[in-house]
Amino acid sequence: MQAIIKETIESLGTILLGKEQQIKLALACLFSKGHLLIEDLPGMGKTTLSLAIARALSLSYNRIQFTSDLLPADILGVSVFDKDSGEFVFHSGPIFSQLVLADEINRTTPKSQSALLEAMEERQVTVEGVTRPLPHPFFVIATQNPNTQAGTFALPESQLDRFLMRIELGYPDAAAERILLRGEDRRDILARLQSTMTLDELETCQAEVQQIKVSDAVLDYIQRLVQHTRQAPEFAYGLSPRGALALLNCARSWSYIEDRTHVVPEDVQAVLPSVVEHRLREAADFSGHGGSALAQRLLTRVDIIG
Repeated sequence: MQAIIKETIESLGTILLGKEQQIKLALACLFSKGHLLIEDLPGMGKTTLSLAIARALSLSYNRIQFTSDLLPADILGVSVFDKDSGEFVFHSGPIFSQLVLADEINRTTPKSQSALLEAMEERQVTVEGVTRPLPHPFFVIATQNPNTQAGTFALPESQLDRFLMRIELGYPDAAAERILLRGEDRRDILARLQSTMTLDELETCQAEVQQIKVSDAVLDYIQRLVQHTRQAPEFAYGLSPRGALALLNCARSWSYIEDRTHVVPEDVQAVLPSVVEHRLREAADFSGHGGSALAQRLLTRVDIIG
C-alpha cells in the first residue's frame, strides 16, 4: 500500500503545489475515519483539494455551498408527494455522498450547521422520523473563512469537536507560485486527474492503520500532553477523552503514511497542532482564538520522556 499512498500524494501535489504536509494531513484524517476542517482565506485552494481527493481516491462527491438562507432540508433531503403513487417519496440531499464538501460552512446559520452533527458522528441522518444510513466511506471536508471576515457565524464547540483535524493551507512559496502563474490552469489539470486508489484499497488503509502498534511510552506522552491542557491555567478547558483518542488515531495514521509499523513521538508531534488547535482556547481570550499558540506551548513544555 505504501507505493499507492506515495503515488496518491504525488498526484495530489500536482494540483496543490508545495503543500505536501497539508495533503498528508488530509489523508491521515481520512485514514482515521474522521472529518476535516480547512480554515483559510478565499482562493487558497480549499475546494480544489477536496475535489482532487475525491477523484484520486475514487469517491463520489457532492459540494454544498453554505449560505445564510440554506435550510437543513437542502442538506439532508426532503419527502415530496408523488401524485401517481399517492405516497410521499424521499429525495435524498447532497449529504448522501462519500465525500461531501461543506463549502464556507460558517456562512450559514447555526440551525443549518447543526444538520451535519448526526451525519458526522453517526454516519446516518434522520429525516421525518426515518433513519437512513450514509454511504461508506463517509468523509466531510468543511471549509470556512476566518471568523474575522464579514457574514460569518462561528462554529460552536460541539460542532468543531466533530472535526478530527483542522488545517490551514497558507500562501504558496515563491517557487510554487511561479509554477502556478506560468503553468496550466489547475482546473484543466484537475479534469485529467486519474484515480490512484480504489475504494477497496482505501478500506485496506483504514484497517491497517488500526494495526499500528503504540507503546506504553508513547501513550504516556499522549496522556501527559492531555493532562497539561487540563491543569495549566492558560487553558480555558482541557482536551476531552475524544480529543485524546483523536490524537492517538491521527498519530497512527501519520506513522502509517510514513511507512512505520509503530508510533513514535514525532508522529504525535506532527499531527498535534491540527488535532488540538480547534479544541483549545486561551483562558484570557474570549474571542475563541489562541489555539495555535497553545498547541505550540504543548510541544515545547511537555517532555517526550516523563
